Amino acid sequence: MFRATACPDCFKPAKNKQSVFTRMAVIKALEKIKEEDFLKHFPCPPSSPKTLCDALEIQCNNGAVFVAGRYNKYSRNLPQTPWIIDGERKLESSVEELISEHLMAEFKADSFNFSSSGREDVDVRTLGNGRPFAIELVNPRRIRFTAEEMRRLQQAINDSSDKIQVRDLQLVTREAIGRMKEGEEEKTKTYSALIWTDKAIQREDIAFLDDIKELKLDQKTPLRVLHRRPLAVRCRLIHTMKSEYIDEHHFRLHLKTQAGTYIKEFVHGDFGRTKPNIGSLLNRTADILELDVESVDVDWPPTLAD
Repeated sequence: MFRATACPDCFKPAKNKQSVFTRMAVIKALEKIKEEDFLKHFPCPPSSPKTLCDALEIQCNNGAVFVAGRYNKYSRNLPQTPWIIDGERKLESSVEELISEHLMAEFKADSFNFSSSGREDVDVRTLGNGRPFAIELVNPRRIRFTAEEMRRLQQAINDSSDKIQVRDLQLVTREAIGRMKEGEEEKTKTYSALIWTDKAIQREDIAFLDDIKELKLDQKTPLRVLHRRPLAVRCRLIHTMKSEYIDEHHFRLHLKTQAGTYIKEFVHGDFGRTKPNIGSLLNRTADILELDVESVDVDWPPTLAD
């Protein structure tokens, strides 16, 4: 109680958390509490106990179990995690929920924590081999699954929705999850973008994009994410581009980029916050109509045989 009253900002309820007293929250509180205030409640050395301790309750918990895989997202109206603004749900489901509801039921866990190698916008599809993800299942009542049972669980997830599919679903260790995040900004991702231009274009107007290699961008935090990301200028690389002419106002651009590149802003420029951009390179207004993630080049989790 002393920690909670001394540092109320450290112990705020969060989604999927069974208790506000997490290890990180306690560490944060201890760093903020003055030493003299702490010693008033917890003298060092502590005073000798005057009575014996009584066990009022004994609770047994299982250690967390970790499940990993890759997911494809085929809907342009599905967020990766629950989309809730000011307490109001904006869309009925999410990638996280479509996967986790099956895992929660089978593992009989109290709660879960979802993480992934990056994230896509609600209107962006994730194709190819999918995006790596991991789910921590907290205090599961069942912890042992055979490879065949995991395959059946994967099939159950895939049969439940046409908006997502998962592959390579498997049990992993906590330490293995670190491989999903390590060197994240050095990884590459490939995209396909459908682009519109205000002025008419011919094939020769966009052909030069194919010859540009290792294009350096300065990307100021996009306006659309400024409410949740710190203001900064990030240097990112467009490794290669391949243009595909469609008509006088549309073309498709295939890009291989450094992870963490804001593709939408690279196309329309975000009011000059991303330099250079497709609009400035073509010397005309450009905007993005559709975006697909075609690959996330992270060699994890291991591919499983069908």
